[in-house]
Amino acid sequence: MIITDSGLHIWRAEAPDRPWQPGRTAHLDTPIGYEDLSARMAEAGVDRAILIPPSWEGERADYSLEAVARHPGRFAIMGRLPINKPEARQMLETWKDQPGMLGVRLTFHHEWDRPWMTDGTADWFWPAAERLDIPVMLNAPTLQGEIAKIAARHPRLRLIMDHMGRLKGTKDDELAPAIEQTITLAKYPNVFVKLTLVPTCSSAPYPYRNVHPYVQRLVEAFGPRRAFWGTDLSAMLSRSKCTYRQAVTMFTEEMPFLSKGDLEWIMGRALAECLPWPTK
Repeated sequence: MIITDSGLHIWRAEAPDRPWQPGRTAHLDTPIGYEDLSARMAEAGVDRAILIPPSWEGERADYSLEAVARHPGRFAIMGRLPINKPEARQMLETWKDQPGMLGVRLTFHHEWDRPWMTDGTADWFWPAAERLDIPVMLNAPTLQGEIAKIAARHPRLRLIMDHMGRLKGTKDDELAPAIEQTITLAKYPNVFVKLTLVPTCSSAPYPYRNVHPYVQRLVEAFGPRRAFWGTDLSAMLSRSKCTYRQAVTMFTEEMPFLSKGDLEWIMGRALAECLPWPTK
């Protein structure tokens, strides 16, 4: 079984020639570099990872591209695109010409970007991404209704919901309504879900059994071929006591409702086929 983390961040320290976005901070005080991440992956038993350039660095992807160049086959990228800027349209046309760039990751959960899905800002993007066969990861935890409309209008556009589709800070039984809202999207075959940040959703100790039923609900609704394991490692480490290895074994050893076949898909094969990111 090839285990692939469906999304995490690497970054360099802030510097005069590498300023961060005003008012934004990293998940951890110490940056996670790609060599550090590679060592952590080996220790945890993770074979490959999708790199998502962090929002505090803006839209730049140079460090993630460097990681791909140094470790081809181990890392790939879902990059950030400034869809509110005029240059984004031309950028998208050659987006996948960048080595290791598999698609786009967008956020719609801040005060400044949440309106973009409904005020017309993002309207140009969905048909363009569908035409160019570019998959899209979305952190949009309150916009399932709008995502449903997009999925229906653009059936060849792959839409991947981040973090089970729930708001940051949602814990324990508060997860129930968020998970049910995400499940409303399961009827669209072009919508997928990332099972990321699961440990941060529980007040219980490892293996966080009280939130397993919500993972089970999502897997049953979407099926194991449309559900992707992952961590958002730096956020997980900053918000929970879960180790990287425990984030793996929580699924592979502690969830008896997942068969060996289910795990093969959820832990990496499904993501590899969706993006696609072939394993050979």
